[in-house]
Amino acid sequence: VQLQAYGGGLVQPGGFLRLPCAASGSSEDYSDIGWFRQAPDKERQEISCISSRDGTTYYTDPVKGRFTISLDDAKNTVYLQMDSLKPEDTAIYYCATLWPCGANGMGSTYHWGKGTLVTVSS
Repeated sequence: VQLQAYGGGLVQPGGFLRLPCAASGSSEDYSDIGWFRQAPDKERQEISCISSRDGTTYYTDPVKGRFTISLDDAKNTVYLQMDSLKPEDTAIYYCATLWPCGANGMGSTYHWGKGTLVTVSS
């Protein structure tokens, strides 16, 4: 399985950005995909996940209500729509396969893609 996150960039506070995560390989190996981020000098943080098996989504508190995860099966791509961005959202964003994505949390990760940098600054 190969994953590629892209679409990062510089955005002003209050702005928006959409990050795609393109997956390739055996579709059975990337039924559940999650987004993570790591800010400078901070530990990696879970953000959100989605399951293609049943459409389950999960969001962590820092992004709940501002970020939306979605899946385009035809394109084998998971999107992270980020609205109302804040400076504290500045980080390198990664996508990864995981198992499982549940309504109450994100499971163990398996395959990681290279990250994409998001900078929220005026």
